[in-house]
Amino acid sequence: MNISYNWLKELIEIELSPQELAEKLTNAGLAVDSVERFGDDYVLVFDLTSNRSDCLSHLGVAREIKALTGKQLKLKNYDITNLEASSAESKITCYSLETQSESNIYSSPCKLVTIEAPDLCHRFTARIIRNVKVGKSPEWLIRRLETVGERAINNIADITNYVMHELGQPMHAFDLNRLSENRIVVRRAKKGEKIKTLDEVERNLDETMLAICDAEKPVAIAGIMGGLYSGISENTTDVLLEVAYFDRKSIRQTSRKLKLSTEASYRFERGVDIENLVRASNRATELICEIAGGEADRFVDVYPTKRQQIVVCLRPHKFKTLIGYDVEVEEVRRVLSLLGFKLKDSIVEDKLSFIVPSWRHDISIEEDLVEEIARILGYDRINEELPPSFSAGEYQPNEERKKNLRKTLADMGFDEAISYSFIDTVHDTRFEMVPNLVNENLQEKFITLKDSIIEGAVRMRPTLLAGLLDAVRTNFNRGERNLKLFEIGRVFVSSSDEEGAFPIERELFAMAITGGLMLENRALPIREIDFYDIKGALEASLEALQLPSPKFIEKNVKHLRKGQSALVKVDGKEVGYIGRLSDELAEIYKFRQPVFVAEVDLQGLLELEPVKLIYQPLPIYPSIVRDTAFLVKGDVTFAQIKQAIKEESFQYLSKIEFVEIYQGKELVGDERSLTIRFEFRSNEKTLTEEEAEETHEQIAKFLEEKFGIRKRF
Repeated sequence: MNISYNWLKELIEIELSPQELAEKLTNAGLAVDSVERFGDDYVLVFDLTSNRSDCLSHLGVAREIKALTGKQLKLKNYDITNLEASSAESKITCYSLETQSESNIYSSPCKLVTIEAPDLCHRFTARIIRNVKVGKSPEWLIRRLETVGERAINNIADITNYVMHELGQPMHAFDLNRLSENRIVVRRAKKGEKIKTLDEVERNLDETMLAICDAEKPVAIAGIMGGLYSGISENTTDVLLEVAYFDRKSIRQTSRKLKLSTEASYRFERGVDIENLVRASNRATELICEIAGGEADRFVDVYPTKRQQIVVCLRPHKFKTLIGYDVEVEEVRRVLSLLGFKLKDSIVEDKLSFIVPSWRHDISIEEDLVEEIARILGYDRINEELPPSFSAGEYQPNEERKKNLRKTLADMGFDEAISYSFIDTVHDTRFEMVPNLVNENLQEKFITLKDSIIEGAVRMRPTLLAGLLDAVRTNFNRGERNLKLFEIGRVFVSSSDEEGAFPIERELFAMAITGGLMLENRALPIREIDFYDIKGALEASLEALQLPSPKFIEKNVKHLRKGQSALVKVDGKEVGYIGRLSDELAEIYKFRQPVFVAEVDLQGLLELEPVKLIYQPLPIYPSIVRDTAFLVKGDVTFAQIKQAIKEESFQYLSKIEFVEIYQGKELVGDERSLTIRFEFRSNEKTLTEEEAEETHEQIAKFLEEKFGIRKRF
């Protein structure tokens, strides 16, 4: 934004040079990028943050200079009584309102202005100026506009731009005689309505957009741009000057939809001063009458949505806590008074109450007032000081368990991935969300961004797998074939179909592995990774979280391969899915090797009571190991055998392990050869071969009676 140094001097006395002024404003939080010479003037180029809409004008910057220097503003009230037309009939002024509550329509008594959408148009003023002569602007006005980067058009349009840069209030001038029935209707656009704007582009409107209309059709897009056919031309004699206040969100939304940004929309969507409308209208009217020879006629002010006064309380003792030093009460009053804040009450219960000025949309809490005082007194007064802390170095609840999870995965060769929280809508139907994450009866399960940061990524992720698989694909494209990745992050889904309902945020844990199993210091993998590798990694992860062993129940899952997918249950609770990526998804990602994934509800798992760790001394006596092959039917699993043996509590048996499984032609039907390793040990003496063999035979006999299996050799 460009601000003229000479223009500022007309609004406030300035004793500083342009460079000194730029430095002082920058130190107060209004960043001046550069100071540039422009003829006999200087231009201060500002880089304002979006919250400081009050400084998008020379008046706004002058207010800041007043607070920094104590100089008073040279601001007139612009009384235009002596400029009004001589006809008594034409001097009708319409301030009062006729309200039709049934239809929520607000209209001036003279019917010049009607507001049908008071939620989007909070205030609308209109002034008729007759007998104007449209032509070229005087040289001083043209130079002044060129200084701030505006192009001169004609005297009427130039005056509206001039006042916008001076007072911060956008406005628009209509040719009164081109308005059907010479009146204005402010309403939502109708479906299918079109308007050709001043840039000669025809634009399609919809019901979400606010339009300025005459009795028949739209003549302007509210707060953004006027219509071509109702604009000022060399034949214009009577002008209707619009100065209004529109809902910020509505202007921002319409500007994005139409891909149309203007100086007016830039200010409206950030917020203008609703109490400054009459002053701005009077200022523009004064200039039009002076430069274009017009006569001020009737004035209408329709104000259906009154601004609610904002009061913020400030406790002086909070300064020490927030900025590190104390500020005297009188100094607080002085600074805030210079900034336009009014003291509502004296100190009551150690509090000061201040009325926020109408041009400050960024002030709402106590900390805002503290910041205002700190920046005016100088940020350099704030000393470097560590804040007091009574819990430094402590982990938050469950942080220790998550730390153990990350360490365990790193020890197993996993790398942690961090992916974007925003994904494309193409992922909506690809993945099945973890159990109980979303209500299936909702019409819309996903959270959509209205203004996406990344092109195309308009959906808040409901799963971690979309980002994790993108990471796998990126590694494949760079020649990395053997991967072990995991991610811990939040996902987002709808909580209700009601508009404005907060989404559900849930922390999940996901893994993806593919390629071959690599050993340290080996050039080639010893074998291909399979389902049991990711199953073992998940079991180890849950053990690191101090949780009971999971159960895997066969289940068809949308994004997993049928027959190689399972539901994960922990302590009877369904927490996620595990398996091999489906062939359809592998084809989409162009994966030419199996990829195994798992995703579980980490937040739900951490809500479970951790398993109490039981420590016991290391054994001091040697063990005896027996590897035994059993002929097992196809419907009997190693897990069933192991569980049954553990429940019997055989004497001296300390460990049971799976060794291998074999299937061959010499085996009958669906029989398999299952080799199991048994380890026997006594904690009181060295075990003899006879004692170990006796227990081993008992186990073999038990298995034959329980499952009908027998030793192969």
